[in-house]
Amino acid sequence: MPPIPISVVEAYVEGSGYGDQTCVEEGIYGEGGILGEIEEHRIFRSKKELITCLSITSMREKFQYKVFKSKPSFVVVRCVHTSCSWRVKAKKLVESEYWMVTKYEKKHTCPTDFKPVRRRQATSWVVGECVKRRLINPGRIYRPRDVMDDMKRKFGVDISYSVLWRGRECAYDNLRLGTPEQSYKLLPGYLHMLMDTNPGSVVNLEVSDGNKFQYLFIAFAASIHGFSYCRPVISIDATLLKGKYRGVLFTAVCHDANQQIFPLAFGVGDSENDAS
Repeated sequence: MPPIPISVVEAYVEGSGYGDQTCVEEGIYGEGGILGEIEEHRIFRSKKELITCLSITSMREKFQYKVFKSKPSFVVVRCVHTSCSWRVKAKKLVESEYWMVTKYEKKHTCPTDFKPVRRRQATSWVVGECVKRRLINPGRIYRPRDVMDDMKRKFGVDISYSVLWRGRECAYDNLRLGTPEQSYKLLPGYLHMLMDTNPGSVVNLEVSDGNKFQYLFIAFAASIHGFSYCRPVISIDATLLKGKYRGVLFTAVCHDANQQIFPLAFGVGDSENDAS
């Protein structure tokens, strides 16, 4: 088969609805879109997207698959039962990250009473992909127990609490376009740009001997300049951070001539202690 131009592939994916993540049912993937049905000649944006779709299919149809062959340019998966003819072959398209299903044997020939002991395809990443639409509303409380109920209702699978919890965290990371660790790595670049665009500001980032975040201090130039027109009384308070690494956010404020709160500086530390 000759190479397919990338522009044609992108137009096909965009126009087919396969990449449309709005194709969901009540916020749970599986009826269409990125995690819809496996079909011959269907194109996926990445190998990870292909494997996720296979995992959703296996949960929905109550079977398990195993990776029979896997290379950088192709992959073959089969049903775990040795006599079953169900299999999927896919290959990576030339000079792109897209993958295409080249062969799909949809019919299962394994015994009807064959029931795998566990759903190994129900990994934390797959669970996160299934429920991440539920987490778009930041005001919604979505507990691991809620994830368990949704996965049981949709796919009929029982998943351990630890996998559900990690799945929810994977979904949060996906929606945030990165993990907390990746966000911390962006701090030096952010502070550099802050100083470059706000001359006269004061920033300080302290890290441990292992180059791990410890403390952060930020005072914008406008706040420093405006303090000379405020009452010379500074109030400092802190609030708990509820992210993965916890900590506290410090704020220093005062009153301006209009009796309004005037922000002076911000800081992040591990807790309310003298070192912070």
